[in-house]
Amino acid sequence: MQITTISFFKYTSLRNKFWGLKMMQFAHKGLANTNGLSFYRLLGSGKGRGFNPLPDWSVYCLIQVWESEEDAHIFFNSSDLMKQYEVHTDELFTLYMKNISAGGTWVGKNPFEKVVDLDPDLPIAVITRATIKWNWLLRFWKYVPTSQQALDGNEGLIYTKGVGEIPIVQMATFSLWKNFEAVKQFAYKSKQHQEAIKRTRKNNWYREELFARFQPYKSTGTWEGKDLLIF
Repeated sequence: MQITTISFFKYTSLRNKFWGLKMMQFAHKGLANTNGLSFYRLLGSGKGRGFNPLPDWSVYCLIQVWESEEDAHIFFNSSDLMKQYEVHTDELFTLYMKNISAGGTWVGKNPFEKVVDLDPDLPIAVITRATIKWNWLLRFWKYVPTSQQALDGNEGLIYTKGVGEIPIVQMATFSLWKNFEAVKQFAYKSKQHQEAIKRTRKNNWYREELFARFQPYKSTGTWEGKDLLIF
């Protein structure tokens, strides 16, 4: 049964921040031939929450799609790469998730297979990813702060972070919600979010986009001093 993991890495010292940046290139060697790994992406992050064109040099992210949970366990427990990350990071948090639904493509394919049906009472994770057309970059980023206003003080939101492969052009967001009702409240009752959807459809901002929902079921480590699945 396919699972997806998302790992966040936190660095505080200048030396380790530089190491984290360096691993955006050199970690590929330790990931490319990993047994049971069908898809992965190394991602940097933006300052604050949601989309942000300014980089956050202290936080990096790794998304991985596995053929089975056993394959993921072997990697996280015994790989030399993860041992290196553990040495250099101040926090390392990994969330295990099963895909509920996914639409669109990521570098030409959809890597997420539907595994479970939605349980509306359990936490839900959402990953959105887009490649922005060059001629729309300025107008897109100008509107971003308005589109994200509904995230501020949202009681149903556990955590969110903007991440990306190529700064400014290829961006993604990860968000973790208490339940499906919290997701619905944001998606359908937020005027800013609804306006963002309308503008996206009208202006055709993206060359490629993907939207995926997951049911998180397990976590390891801490983030910001706590387990995000305990709230």
